Amino acid sequence: MQITLNGEPLELPSPLSLAELVDRQGLRDARVAVEVNGAIAPRSQHHCVTVQPGDRIEIVRALGGG
Repeated sequence: MQITLNGEPLELPSPLSLAELVDRQGLRDARVAVEVNGAIAPRSQHHCVTVQPGDRIEIVRALGGG
């Protein structure tokens, strides 16, 4: 299955949840925001949302500092 992740094409097995995608990116314990096709996906829904072929997904990691 082909998706676009952070502006780059990515081939993935299917089916795959957003939580599994975040984990595959090495961000399981990181504070991230995930957008799917222009809509924010709440973290509480990451296990329920299945990535679909052609999805445009943005994963943004929150960085702290001061």
